[in-house]
Amino acid sequence: MAASQETEETGHARFTYRLRVSSTALAKLSGEWDRCRWIWNECTARSKRARAEGKKCGPARLDKMLTETRTMNGWLRDGSSVPQQQLIRDFGKSRAKALKDIKARLPMRQRAGMPKFKKKSQADPTLNYTRRGFRIKDGCLHLAGGISLRVVWSRSLPADPSSVRIYRDSLGHWYASFVVSAEVQPLPEMGAVIGIDWGVRETATTTSDAHDLPHPEHGKKVAAGLARYQRMMARRKPVKGEPGSRGYRAAKKQAARLHKKVARQRQDTGRKWAKAVVRDHDALAVEDFRPKFLAKSTMARKAADAAISAAKTALIEMGRKHGRIVQLVHPAHTTMDCAQCGARTKHALPLSERTYTCTACGAVSPRDKNSARVMLVRAGLNPAGADRVRADGPQVHSQREPGIPAP
Repeated sequence: MAASQETEETGHARFTYRLRVSSTALAKLSGEWDRCRWIWNECTARSKRARAEGKKCGPARLDKMLTETRTMNGWLRDGSSVPQQQLIRDFGKSRAKALKDIKARLPMRQRAGMPKFKKKSQADPTLNYTRRGFRIKDGCLHLAGGISLRVVWSRSLPADPSSVRIYRDSLGHWYASFVVSAEVQPLPEMGAVIGIDWGVRETATTTSDAHDLPHPEHGKKVAAGLARYQRMMARRKPVKGEPGSRGYRAAKKQAARLHKKVARQRQDTGRKWAKAVVRDHDALAVEDFRPKFLAKSTMARKAADAAISAAKTALIEMGRKHGRIVQLVHPAHTTMDCAQCGARTKHALPLSERTYTCTACGAVSPRDKNSARVMLVRAGLNPAGADRVRADGPQVHSQREPGIPAP
């Protein structure tokens, strides 16, 4: 299996590899996860009790709790302290984010939510190790606690990793995700810019016809098989509190396999398209579209299958990796503005109207193509129309590597 690469905003990249886990290593990993899960649940219980009593429960207090518990509990001492300490930090970040959302009075649907208990039958194992908790020797990954794992090195790491995350997916496969310093890999300048508008009929419409991304419909192709396994699960659904039957577990695994297949297809399609766009253009004006609200609309299934978020993430990561300029444009009124003269229609255009006609200058163009050109104008990447952008337009956010000059 090829390693996947994911660039982070902090100047680091993640390289993920498949792991071959022996029975001995599996038993040790399961033991480590049982200890970490117990610590997480203990932190959750103490956090709820502290919140009810109006007391503080920050990372410092939880670190002290971990030290005292390891002193008294030999079972915890048998495990490595590195993943346990990292779990405390992850819990602290999760709780701080939830409290911040509560203080900001965000709507319930937008809040992160307080950390919850991790159930043994539902939570997939995740272990984080810092540099002092692992080493790579003779092609194997050695973790603190005497755990040795064989890594499928589909490609070599570009630098020494600073941390690694060991996790298991819904299919029971184990992976190691290494964090390394990200280096910009500049591409030759092409002297071209592009505007990108997201949609449902087509995942991405651009100012270049050659770089439009049609709707791949990966989910639609497996919908019949997925529905079949979901019906099998519904017929064999166990009583609450009891384990599922062998047939239920088999159907659940098949459904998870299809979900995983579609997710990988969407990711692969987005990365290949993003690579072509970034390779052929020096600057990108991308609609900062967040499709979460579509989940409650009549277009929910088609919008989810379009995987706009996956394509947008791949485009930003690819642009950052190769040092391209990526301008994130606010989506407000982009379907109502004219890319030629900047005039705005007096009414919102219905989705059934696919042709944009400007009442001021008479320009006629496909609706999505006009929106893609508006992205260029608002980002200041279109010299012919930059002087006609509306003065009260939304702000434009830039995504670029440090040291890359603004356009």
